Amino acid sequence: MTILPYALGIGLIAITISMFMCLIRLIVGPSVIDRLLALDTLFLNATCLIVVLGIYWVSTNLFEGALLVAMLGFVSTAALARYFTTGHVID
Repeated sequence: MTILPYALGIGLIAITISMFMCLIRLIVGPSVIDRLLALDTLFLNATCLIVVLGIYWVSTNLFEGALLVAMLGFVSTAALARYFTTGHVID
């Protein structure tokens, strides 16, 4: 008997709760910076969720999807931070 499915199940529940809390902060956040940080954390949680599901379903295809989500999250966070500080994304 292995403990891996139980640990992955607990991890999935924890990541899902964290994503829900980030979604609440994204909607209700008092400032734009809070919303931007919630969006960045939501991308991080989505990447973690995809990786954990890839381990749970024993599929290597999901790891490429996690890499794409991580790259998209980095670029969008950097672009939004630049937009909120200077008012434009590209000089």
